[in-house]
Amino acid sequence: MILKKIIFFLVFFCFVFTSKSQSITNYTVADGLVTDFIECIDIDVNNNVWIGTSQGIQRFDGVNWLNFNTGNSSQILSDNIKDIYCASNGDIWVGTDFGINRYDGVNWYSYTATNSDLISNQIKSIDEDLTSGLIWIGTNLGASSFDMSNWTSYSNNDLHWSGVSSVSFDNQGGIWFSHLYGGLTYFDGINFNKIDTSNGLLSQNITDLKIDSFGNKWVGTGGGISILDNQNLISQNYTRMYVLPPPDTLNPVVEIDLGSNGNVWVAIYVGYLAEGGVAYFDGVDWQDFDISDGLIGPNIRGIAIDIYNNAWVATSTGISKISLPISSTNDFFINPFAIFPNPSTGEYFFSSSVEISDISLINSFGMKILSLSPNASKINLKILSPGIYYVLFRNEEKTYRKKIIKI
Repeated sequence: MILKKIIFFLVFFCFVFTSKSQSITNYTVADGLVTDFIECIDIDVNNNVWIGTSQGIQRFDGVNWLNFNTGNSSQILSDNIKDIYCASNGDIWVGTDFGINRYDGVNWYSYTATNSDLISNQIKSIDEDLTSGLIWIGTNLGASSFDMSNWTSYSNNDLHWSGVSSVSFDNQGGIWFSHLYGGLTYFDGINFNKIDTSNGLLSQNITDLKIDSFGNKWVGTGGGISILDNQNLISQNYTRMYVLPPPDTLNPVVEIDLGSNGNVWVAIYVGYLAEGGVAYFDGVDWQDFDISDGLIGPNIRGIAIDIYNNAWVATSTGISKISLPISSTNDFFINPFAIFPNPSTGEYFFSSSVEISDISLINSFGMKILSLSPNASKINLKILSPGIYYVLFRNEEKTYRKKIIKI
């Protein structure tokens, strides 16, 4: 019986990986990484992938790996990389606990609180104002901007004692500072304005903020995503981009990135559960991806989108590349089946835009629990224990999978 369960479990994972493996590629030490524990990731103007680790920096061009560390580049301040940013002019900026480095393609340069007017050596984030070309560095003591000649700094007296976890720029010239424990600070050039849970944010714990082409601010928080409109008012809150088992319903955001096609990608990790994944929003609905879909691990550290709108996901066990289909109608991202309500205490209803020949239910271990008629329009799970289950819809061409939550 145990052998039978193991075989079924393996068959299930073969299905998941083969049905989606064309879209997810994993990279580990065996493929060229210096370590599987990835701290941060970004994509440069030539579509090279830059990777920050505890053993230095790597560049991956899709074939070859190039390594930079304190052993081969004396200007690099530390091998323990905290953030990495690829600037629009091709420069690579690398943050550490000992200051910041810049690589111009030939030489490495170092900037510290000792040899420059950088406000602190403890780097939290690196961002760029694409209008002015200024590089902004978030630190534990505030933020500094740099125009390659002069530094301007804003201390925590103007911002928040918890430092700056990201800096973003709106189309009206405003600067947005994110704080890990203090909400947001919006600087309009004259005044510093606070935005926090009293204004409708899901949480005071802000990890990232990205502004889309419509001026919407996607705010990554400890409880999910809050969206601010052009008037800086909360227009939407999302707490379940990535579906977790009950009672955990909130999605702590690690990082947000935007594709050139307008899609929003979110890296999510719940530390005390050791559970995480990524979620993708196409303007209509969210799709989520985790280890059951082929991601290399649940400890999500960061995410970056390349010029082809592929998502590169940094984890503690390697890197996953989620390759988006060229056609927006690819079934990997648009599932023709809807299940509602979800979560539910037991009864779920189906809707479908395609014909199906088989419906079955499996648990999180890949074991088949029951089969339904292809004409079924609902399923009742009241007798089952709370947790995550998957409904498989099959027709002659494909198998579709929908995650459901029993509470």
